[in-house]
Amino acid sequence: MPNTFYTCSLEWTGAANGPTVDTKSFSRDIHIQFPGGQPLEASSAPEYLGDAARTNPEELFITSVSSCHMLTYLFEAGRAGVKVTAYSDNPVGELGLKDGRMRIIRVTLKPVVTITSDSDATKANELMERAHRNCFIANSIACEWAIEPTFQIAE
Repeated sequence: MPNTFYTCSLEWTGAANGPTVDTKSFSRDIHIQFPGGQPLEASSAPEYLGDAARTNPEELFITSVSSCHMLTYLFEAGRAGVKVTAYSDNPVGELGLKDGRMRIIRVTLKPVVTITSDSDATKANELMERAHRNCFIANSIACEWAIEPTFQIAE
């Protein structure tokens, strides 16, 4: 399969509030547009003087890991005959110092997966590791990550 390329358009809209005259006063507002997708208004995290009402890069990072893992899990479940009726996650990303540099040092996924009563619960759990190995985003990151799944049987 040939390489696939993904793009977006990113613009610092904070410039409308004035130039960067120092490290504390400039706006961190960003407008992101995806081809064919909805625009996204972003900023830095509030701890870094960003707008808390906007999505920040750290949130986008954990969202990428979580959503790619979910979609990979659902694919693996469909292939293995495990009938998933619901999937939700509340991922946590930890930002900290490692090797003298600030970075996301750990992502913990906390998926809650509901399967039908005629699905194999052991197989459903095993698919978490397979999804981890096959997730494009997980294969692209350097930080530690863990999965703490909870499984439920649909009523």
